[in-house]
Amino acid sequence: MKRLFSILVIAAITVLGAYNLKAANSANTLPGTIVTFVQDDEETAAGDDLEEEELGFHQELKKRFIEGGPAFMGIVLLCLILGLAIAIERIIFLNLSTTNTKKLAQNVEDALNSGGIEAAKEVCRNTKGPVASIYYQGLDRADESIEAAEKAVVAYGGVQMGQLEKNVSWVSLFIALAPMLGFMGTVIGMIQAFDRIEAAGDMQPSLVAGGIKVALLTTVFGLIVAIILQIFYNYIIAKIDSIVNDMEDASILLIDMLVAYKNKKRI
Repeated sequence: MKRLFSILVIAAITVLGAYNLKAANSANTLPGTIVTFVQDDEETAAGDDLEEEELGFHQELKKRFIEGGPAFMGIVLLCLILGLAIAIERIIFLNLSTTNTKKLAQNVEDALNSGGIEAAKEVCRNTKGPVASIYYQGLDRADESIEAAEKAVVAYGGVQMGQLEKNVSWVSLFIALAPMLGFMGTVIGMIQAFDRIEAAGDMQPSLVAGGIKVALLTTVFGLIVAIILQIFYNYIIAKIDSIVNDMEDASILLIDMLVAYKNKKRI
């Protein structure tokens, strides 16, 4: 009995020792395996990052544009192109229309005092911009009366303001139209996604996620277009307001110069 008990104890010790040795070997090989897995994961992640970097911004934008669908995305892109074309044309025109009104008023006053109305009109002919045109119209009516000159300045000022604001309303139209088209594309995409769900007869996440992603891309691009055009629109409006203020100040200075010139001639 004692011999049987001893054999069982020795067998148990042997089995336990073998199990501990196997566990130790497994523990020794586990870090290497983990390191291998980590290295593989890092290499895979690095490969994915490299692939994303190789795509670039333009390729990613092109990919998203194609995913959004050419129908509505093309219309939104057309709004951006036309809006930018009008905005850039207006910015160039407004910058060319900007003049140094104080210097122009001083030159006109000096010419008016030295050479009369014709000399002042010659200064206006040689100067570009709406302020010089208003000065010319006012000086052209100065021989009639101050009231006639003032009416000419006011009337021609309205004409110049209309030229400054030409085609600006189209930019505001594209600002409102781009996100509306994006929302319409989103709604249509959602309807198509639910049609696929209805046809499949099952609420599969892939059907819902893919349809919603494609639908929301049109909204994103529409909002981006509206934001870009809004920045240009606000700059244009601020530039127009600045030129109009200069026109009003210059008109008051012109009337004062004409009054002083008339009084000087009477004396």
